[in-house]
Amino acid sequence: MHHFKTSELSNKQQYKLLTGSVIPRPIAWITTLNEEAGIVNAAPFSFFSVASNQIPLLTVSILRSEGNPKDTAVNLLKQKQAVVHIVNRALAEDMNETSAPLKPEESEINRTKLSLVDSSSVSVPAIKESLIRFETTLYQHIPIKNAEGEIVTDHFLLNVTDVHLDDSVFDPEKEYILPEILNPVSRLSGSAYSELGPLFSIKRPTN
Repeated sequence: MHHFKTSELSNKQQYKLLTGSVIPRPIAWITTLNEEAGIVNAAPFSFFSVASNQIPLLTVSILRSEGNPKDTAVNLLKQKQAVVHIVNRALAEDMNETSAPLKPEESEINRTKLSLVDSSSVSVPAIKESLIRFETTLYQHIPIKNAEGEIVTDHFLLNVTDVHLDDSVFDPEKEYILPEILNPVSRLSGSAYSELGPLFSIKRPTN
């Protein structure tokens, strides 16, 4: 078995080992509003999960580039609103297009054939073609710092105000999401992604 001390690894090596091991990772496809430029920014992030159901919280970590926050993080901190979309296979190519490193005043949506739709509770438009989306407001921002005190990651807790589910992926009687129909895409490492694959069930122990 290979053994590494993380203190002896470069940032790139740490990233490769972590993102190659913690798989598959769901993707938060986030739209935010750049009010100054009057445009919608869109970008995918795979350091993404759920934090609570007592308070409906999502978590997303946005890595900084050479100390500079990403447009999504800047917009979130200014406006305190975002829409988080779940990426299904049919939208994977468009999602990838929105990962392009554009200027803050350029909208990644323009690189795609996607359309925007107004949200219900927040002022940030949403991606109409997405089968599941969450309107959110900023609950907490946690700046993650390195040993030198520099912020390297912006970690956000996002409070879900509204959930939008396409009819095709929701069973209203049982209130279940239908994963086989949704066919979500997950992130692996490098340029690799994966689809859902076969499902199986295991009953939890009762004692």
